[in-house]
Amino acid sequence: MPETAVKTVDRIAALLRVLAGHGADGVSLSEAARATGFGPATTHRLLTALAEVGFAFQDLRSKHYRLGAVVATLGRAALQQDVAAMADGALARLAQATGDTVFASVREGLAAICIGRAIGHFPIRTLTLDIGDRRPLGVGAGSLALLAALPDAEIAQVLARNAAWLKDFSGFTAEALMRLVARTRVEGYAFNDGLIVPAMNAIAVPVCDADGRPLFALSLAAIRDRMGPDRLGGLVEQLKSEAADLERRLPPPMAAIRGGTIR
Repeated sequence: MPETAVKTVDRIAALLRVLAGHGADGVSLSEAARATGFGPATTHRLLTALAEVGFAFQDLRSKHYRLGAVVATLGRAALQQDVAAMADGALARLAQATGDTVFASVREGLAAICIGRAIGHFPIRTLTLDIGDRRPLGVGAGSLALLAALPDAEIAQVLARNAAWLKDFSGFTAEALMRLVARTRVEGYAFNDGLIVPAMNAIAVPVCDADGRPLFALSLAAIRDRMGPDRLGGLVEQLKSEAADLERRLPPPMAAIRGGTIR
């Protein structure tokens, strides 16, 4: 790569870091120039180029620049890839040890999205989720584990905002989800007793940061006959063990992540 191209990339990276550090208020052209040490003309040229591709946005009233929506999309994708890579080992071990199908899900705003799956050796497979599938928070075991780990006020806000979406899922009213959240908190794990696919059950636990905020969830699905009282406790303990190990290994940047904000 020519030296001039490398220099341009370095400058763009510096500007993106400045924009990221100023939050919703944004940064003026002069502030960005001072922070980066670039001349006003160079700063304006680069910010204009970033705005044209969606990496920056200029507020027409304040004239301040902020990060654009494309960066948020890239950030979510990067987080999902990081979490998926981190969870891969846990999913593989759980699938091997139990013979069942296991999933990893993350919160994205009002939804839970499946980002990882490992299939066990048991002949009857419960492929209730594909990677990339989205459900309202609370619908499904992994999604419920994420919802139940949130503060009460945030849960109420999620359920209110998801009222129309929840109508697509029979039996998942706001009142029913609040009962499921209460049971999840008492029992220490989320349990879906055939509410989505009859005769298919699932359990899940969250993986949380140091402040107790859910980063993602590990879930396990099996036919109802494989999740009776004689087996359920052991499966829950295996999920909890893998979740605790993941929490111990969270790198500092991920430990500070707050699962998706409500928009």
